[in-house]
Formats: sequence, structure tokens, C-alpha cells
Amino acid sequence: MPHAPLITFEGVEGAGKTTLAHHLADWLRAQGVPVRLTREPGGSALGAHLRPILLHEPLDAWAELFLFLADRRQHTLQVILPAREHGVWVLCDRYADSTLVYQGYGRGLDIPLIRRLNAIATDNLAPDLTVLIDLPVEDALARADAPNRFEAETLAFHNRIRAGYLELARAEPNRFLVLDGLQPLETLKASLEQAVQERFLDAGK
Repeated sequence: MPHAPLITFEGVEGAGKTTLAHHLADWLRAQGVPVRLTREPGGSALGAHLRPILLHEPLDAWAELFLFLADRRQHTLQVILPAREHGVWVLCDRYADSTLVYQGYGRGLDIPLIRRLNAIATDNLAPDLTVLIDLPVEDALARADAPNRFEAETLAFHNRIRAGYLELARAEPNRFLVLDGLQPLETLKASLEQAVQERFLDAGK
């Protein structure tokens, strides 16, 4: 039996990833699809301990990278892979692309090295679909409602994040679904439902 899909949600701070991830989970469950909704950091037992550190404690850029990778390794082994092997769809609020963009494009760490480390952390598991909610960083930050140290970064940092995501999306157009985050929420929900219906549900019939 083929593994169930892994769908990840990415974007700058305040883009609306979490809202759309929860909506897709509810929509799929209404159709009888088993779903595991999770997040990074924080989706594993280790991640629950690391999340407040990663979001609120001052960290060196390399320490930040290694903690995110440790969280991802445990999360992949303990949550994502077992769920998929049992036919459960996994929806993940942030995944490996976040580290590539935030610590690579944002912090300026070695991007090819981060790619290699991500491959180790994930056992080379790539998402079947990555939903990127794109919008100007000023608009996104105005929506953010759970302040953390990433939101406190400069606009230049956040603009590097946005540019990094768009570069990744251009490089892998078949994996990325780029949604205009300035559109009404109901429009975004409908676009997401249609894409998942066509890519996974109709394809499986």
C-alpha cells in the first residue's frame, strides 16, 4: 500500500499557515480521510520541550539550526513516518523548508549544508505537497498574534525569508502550491480544497 501524503504549510510569520492547515484537516476528516495534524517545532515529545526555547530564548544561529534539526529528526521518526505507514495523512505546519529559508536565507548559514542536514533529519522524506502562503511581510506581521523572537526580527530578515520561499517554489513548481495570502480566507480555503482534491483524491479513484 502506498504511503499516505505528507502536506506541509509554509510562509512568513503571520501568513496564515496554521489556519489553513486546520481547515484542510477538518475538510479531509469530513470526507472520511484519516489525518494527523502536527507542527514544527513541537510535534514530538522532544519538540514540546524545544518549542519555547526556539521561539523565545536568545540563540546562536548554529545552535538554533541544530535544535530545529533535532526536533525534526524525532518528529519524523516518531510522528510522521509511523502515521504515513498506517495510511494516515500528515499535515505539518512548517517542515524542512522552514529551516532552509530561516537559517539559510534568513541567518545566512550554508544552504547546501542545511540541505544535507535536512536530508539526514528527515531520512530524505520530502513533502508530497507544500502549501506556501505568500504575501508582503508588512501585511503578514500585522496579523501575527503570538509574539516570538522571529517576529521581532528586522523587515530585511523577513523579506529574505519571503524571497527564499519564492525561490524554492520556482525551483520545485510541482511540489509547491503558492497561494496569494492577500486573498479572502474563503478563497484560499477553496483553492486549497480544489488542489488537494485534484492531486490526491481524484487521482486515487
